[in-house]
Amino acid sequence: MISYLSGEIIKRDKGFIILLVSGVGYRVFLSEKNIIRLSGAKTVNVFCYTKITKDSWNIYGVLSEQELEFFHFLIKISGIGPKAALEASSIGSLEEIETGIRDNNTDIIDSLFVLGKKKAQAIIFEFSRKIKNKSKKISEGTGEVMDAMVKLGFKKNEVREAILDLPESLSVKEKIEEVLKSFQVNKK
Repeated sequence: MISYLSGEIIKRDKGFIILLVSGVGYRVFLSEKNIIRLSGAKTVNVFCYTKITKDSWNIYGVLSEQELEFFHFLIKISGIGPKAALEASSIGSLEEIETGIRDNNTDIIDSLFVLGKKKAQAIIFEFSRKIKNKSKKISEGTGEVMDAMVKLGFKKNEVREAILDLPESLSVKEKIEEVLKSFQVNKK
């Protein structure tokens, strides 16, 4: 499977580019937003999702690993295909969309409805389930860990993600130490 391409843009069209990589031209489908972002670019690096069916072999590209993570989340949702996932993944990162839905941000929610009512509702439903599952995992002492980490200058969303990965049996002190360790590993 093709996961990453880097090359020269030799053609732009509605919904895709032709990317020349080592003498081979690849048709890579991109969101309209990403095609606009690349309007002046001669070369590009894209993270890819390759879908092979009986009748076709298609490459869907995004411009960052965060977009690819969001794209993968979206294509697992029933009724969301790769082209809709491309358009939705260019709206923002997985965390931005999740935060927007959790905080009932009308800009984020409205941007999802560009995909159509049913697709937007499916995405919002899946994010709501994800948010609900995360909040169920948060245990006693989490508030103390969160407060301590925020006072140290870390962002709530980053801390929340790190806390969810910890065993509930740890003390507050041990949780703080583990979260600090995870941030040090991620910065390297």
